Amino acid sequence: QLQLVESGGRLVQAGGSLRLSCAASGPTFSSYTMGWFRQAPGKEREFVAAISWSGSRPYYADSVKGRFTISRDNAKTTVYLQMNSLKPEDTAVYYCAASSHAYASSQYVQDYWGQGTQVTVSS
Repeated sequence: QLQLVESGGRLVQAGGSLRLSCAASGPTFSSYTMGWFRQAPGKEREFVAAISWSGSRPYYADSVKGRFTISRDNAKTTVYLQMNSLKPEDTAVYYCAASSHAYASSQYVQDYWGQGTQVTVSS
């Protein structure tokens, strides 16, 4: 069993930066592919970024490539999402997720979810 708790979401102006954190509790954190998803009001949940268990293979949605960076610290059982050059369209609830799949850009292959953290980008 893995429990995920996100933090770091807040209101920020367009062009600003935020770092989200996802703290995991459980003995098997390092064996999971970790990812970030987001859901804006009235829209479906979408993939943002994911990183393999070793941290060597991050991958991103095209909409955030070059602006967002995912990383993980297995010793601290935490995954991060550094978000730069934020845009109003980045406004959403951001969710952390854990998957036993090596490639995990689909919400349907996630095994665990956090409760989400709100990110609001004002124009």
